[in-house]
Amino acid sequence: MKPTSLIFAVIALVSSWGYAAFGGTVSGTVKDPSGAPFKGAFVRARKLKSNVTVNVLSDKQGRYQLRDLQSGDYNIQATAIGYKGDPSKSVKVEAQPVSLDFSLQKGAVQWTDLSNYQAREVLPAGKGKPLLVTRCFACHGMQTRMAARRQDQASWWRDVDYMRDSMRYFLRDQINDEAAAELASYLTDNFGLDSTAPHSPAEMPAWEKVKRGEFSDEAMKIVYVDYDLPGPNRMPWSAAPDKDGNHWIPYYGRANQVGRLDPKTGLVQEFRAPYPDTAAIHSAVMGPDGTVWFSEQGSNRLGHLDPRTREVGEFQAPLKPGIGTERGSKHTVRVDPSGTVWATGSPLSKFDPRTEKFTEITEVPSSYGITLDKEGNVWFTEFTETGKIGKVDPKTLKVTKYTPPTPNARPRRIQIDTDGSVVFAEFGSGKIARFDPKTETFKEYPLPGPAPTPYALGIDRSGNIWYSSEATDIVGRLNPRTGEVIEYPFPYSENSMREFHLDAEGRMWFGTPPNNKVGYFVLAPGS
Repeated sequence: MKPTSLIFAVIALVSSWGYAAFGGTVSGTVKDPSGAPFKGAFVRARKLKSNVTVNVLSDKQGRYQLRDLQSGDYNIQATAIGYKGDPSKSVKVEAQPVSLDFSLQKGAVQWTDLSNYQAREVLPAGKGKPLLVTRCFACHGMQTRMAARRQDQASWWRDVDYMRDSMRYFLRDQINDEAAAELASYLTDNFGLDSTAPHSPAEMPAWEKVKRGEFSDEAMKIVYVDYDLPGPNRMPWSAAPDKDGNHWIPYYGRANQVGRLDPKTGLVQEFRAPYPDTAAIHSAVMGPDGTVWFSEQGSNRLGHLDPRTREVGEFQAPLKPGIGTERGSKHTVRVDPSGTVWATGSPLSKFDPRTEKFTEITEVPSSYGITLDKEGNVWFTEFTETGKIGKVDPKTLKVTKYTPPTPNARPRRIQIDTDGSVVFAEFGSGKIARFDPKTETFKEYPLPGPAPTPYALGIDRSGNIWYSSEATDIVGRLNPRTGEVIEYPFPYSENSMREFHLDAEGRMWFGTPPNNKVGYFVLAPGS
């Protein structure tokens, strides 16, 4: 890291939580069952009477350090997959450093520990499995909502039917009564009161092929700070910064709200959308006038809220004949300097708040990621097997598309680098790609791992490209100058990150919907 970057990282770690400089420090070691140093354990600090948690990793000497913690009472715990840790330890953090050591004992890998990739590979075969790993895994995995509990078939049927109803714009045409019964039966077999599945996925034949290898030494140098949301099942899709340092959070599913987080206090204020059914709020960003626009995938509406008056309104886009998203949908929004709102979905569209008129870009019947360049062009991705990236001239609405070199790339999120290059995630091919609009040429960077599935995408101030792996629960950093990729572990299973947003302090913000948290990550000082 360059000296200026190091200074910045220290500032970010201190100012992020609203803590004063020279805050408290908790440090120590983590040992394995033999007493040797344990590399790669997450050490978690949760401040009591707070919604903030800080996660760091133990290095190859087993050492960890939690820096610049605000004074107060904390619970500190060390965890690692396949190990039992000491009970969490309560400490009072003040100006004087605190030393805490942890010992891990061998334990069992839990079904709740798995990544989506591992779950797909090791779950037993059955009629309901294809539905589970294609339809259910599109929004969440099985770790937090299924493997974490045991219940009878009637209860699983109730839950499946609830999901069909609450997400019917997405599921009703995919899961009929027969398919729902198969899914409920499959869940009962594997997560029922008399489950036939092994206690640990490590007992499954496929486990040896999918268990995670060791992360690099560099991967231990990441810090995660996350915030719990005010209530359960908010399903936070992202956390986009505004000009005042707050972060706007779209709640997917039936929560039908947008949250505003103050990172200094952890306070979250919530704004309810008027739509009475499942709005499935997918994206929320602030416009140039200080008001916030959000998209409703379930209703094909755009929403608008004024933080000063708390007034929330909605604008219905034209609906088409059909079921679910065939009627039309609003996906990810961006607001250009003139205040025009651009939204991906079915189809790509623009909305003029002055006339309250939608204009549909019919040449782009389905789109996913979206970003704006310095010239005002609107760049988008088509998340299909034959999907392209493209741009729309905001004045003429002329559409130009470009085909990625790799078949079945399935472009997903998209960003503009400082040099004007277009960077996008190839979810299907497991690559990050750069497109030069001047030469109209592509350069692709293969990503490591058995199922890279790059989803959330961000570019930091040093030009590094960050991505989340939807299937393998890692955060990756690509250096486009060298092609080097560092994979960092994530402290929770089923990360399901959808978008990254870089704030003014250089912190990369995310939402982890199944874990009901938003937060950010930075590299530790000295990285």
